[in-house]
Amino acid sequence: QVQLVESGGGLVQAGGSLRLSCAASGRPFSTYAMGWFRQAPGKEREFVAAISASGLSAYYTDSVKGRFTISRDNPKNKVYLQMISLKPEDTAVYYCAAATSTYFWKGYGYDYWGQGTQVTVSS
Repeated sequence: QVQLVESGGGLVQAGGSLRLSCAASGRPFSTYAMGWFRQAPGKEREFVAAISASGLSAYYTDSVKGRFTISRDNPKNKVYLQMISLKPEDTAVYYCAAATSTYFWKGYGYDYWGQGTQVTVSS
C-alpha cells in the first residue's frame, strides 16, 4: 500500500495560480500511475488529471486542459498539479490518488487516496 498526503491548497482570486503537491510513502512510488481528482460541495467526485508511472504520459479532463499541468518527481516521491487561470468553478477539495490499473487515464483503478486539500477560488 501507499500513503498519500496533499498540500498546497488555499484561497486564490479568479485568474490566479496554485501548485498542489502530493507526497507518497509506503511503497515504491514509481510503481504507480497517479491522478488528481476533485469534489465540490454537493457534487460527485470528478477526475481531473493523471500521469503514467514513468511520467511520459498525461491526461486531463476537458474543463482543465490548457490550464492545469500534472507532473511527477519519482526520486522525491511526489506528484504535482500546477493550476493557472483558476476559475470559481475550480473550487473543490482536491485529492491525490495512486493506481496500477491500465485504465488510470480514464479515471479507473485508483486504490489509494490522500486526505484532500481545499482549493477555493473567489470571484
